[in-house]
Amino acid sequence: MPAIEVRDLRKQFSVQKNREGLSGALKDLFKREYREITAVKDISFQIPQGEICGYIGENGAGKSTTIKMLTGILVPTAGHLRVNGFIPHKDREKFVGGIGVVFGQRSQLWWDIAVTESFQLLRKIYRVSEADYRKRLDELVERLQLGDLLNRPVRKLSLGQRMRCEVVASLLHNPSILFLDEPTIGLDIVVKTEIRDFLKTLNREQGTTILLTTHDLQDIEALCTRVIMLDDGRIIYDGSLDELKSRWSRGREITFQFGERVKPQQLAELTAGLPGVTWRADSDVTAAMWLPNEVKVADALARVVGESRLDIRDMQIIETNTDDIVREIYQSGDAASPGKTRAAELAVESEAEAKAENAETEVTASSGNVVQEIEVITAGPTQPAGRDALDLPDLEGRDSLTDSDAQMPDAADGDAAENAGEEVRPQGKEPIRRG
Repeated sequence: MPAIEVRDLRKQFSVQKNREGLSGALKDLFKREYREITAVKDISFQIPQGEICGYIGENGAGKSTTIKMLTGILVPTAGHLRVNGFIPHKDREKFVGGIGVVFGQRSQLWWDIAVTESFQLLRKIYRVSEADYRKRLDELVERLQLGDLLNRPVRKLSLGQRMRCEVVASLLHNPSILFLDEPTIGLDIVVKTEIRDFLKTLNREQGTTILLTTHDLQDIEALCTRVIMLDDGRIIYDGSLDELKSRWSRGREITFQFGERVKPQQLAELTAGLPGVTWRADSDVTAAMWLPNEVKVADALARVVGESRLDIRDMQIIETNTDDIVREIYQSGDAASPGKTRAAELAVESEAEAKAENAETEVTASSGNVVQEIEVITAGPTQPAGRDALDLPDLEGRDSLTDSDAQMPDAADGDAAENAGEEVRPQGKEPIRRG
């Protein structure tokens, strides 16, 4: 039997719509309007005993709502739900004895009393015997180093100290399932590492099933063997983190530092024939090689390191960052088909390039039209072939069209006439006789 079984789980809320102004407040007093919000939309999954599963998503994706239904705080609108064989909201008293819950932004400890007094109250609530309580408390205090904190009031603790006490409080009754809702929020790296190591040991030694909700992907990488990703109330990915990386990773980058100057052409020749492999020269002695997922790192390094005589001083392999992968999935809203996202990106790029080419063509054509207009204006109005350009006699109605219009006056004659002070007129001109 799985530790958690969820099938077609749905949760809807009715949220009041507040109208503006005094008149709106009066209307809301007598007749309120509501709108339906679906926080969780027909999700299904199973978590076997002893698994650490990460439950991630953007703010408002429905993570905390799911945790509250799994712990019996909220009643589902529809769907099937079983945790440890119980229906959480129906078998509440029997059910809560087998689960532990930590909400990073809410405390289950009493603010004004000492930590050990809060633990004693929780012991009585969960009906744990004194002997089992002492044994369990001593073990947890030793592992999380809480000896100096037990007699302090909760309000006097730092955030990291309080979170360690919260984890102990959730484990005093030795639950088989632990729900963690952002347990490391706001903690420094030292406290985070302590809590992670403790949870890994707890899972390995006692087989505790852990469902972890967090925005810190380092928690997921350090603890979880499986990831469930939620977006807008729907599950968009359910599988291993390694599979998610291999599916969405664009490739790897290997940086080299050489002991002497290396030409980019020389590096490109080393990896010729490997599809998609490119080089980037950062300086004369440093370069980076980009490998797509289809090319094995060993094959590329065999050519650069094994077959060449390059003086390589240092080398580093850089994998795609998990944060970048998850951010890209959130933006696309689809983790199952990364190829579609890439194709969409390429389509957008192609469309942009086509628009740029069309714009360039239009600018070129427009420039050509402007040049033609300038030429026309410079040359004057056009007229039928064989007729001279429109001149003053034409405009005054004294010009005529004869066969000699096609012949231009000789340049020498014109110069001579101009020197003699005579008016130079085209040959064959006679008044145009109209009407």
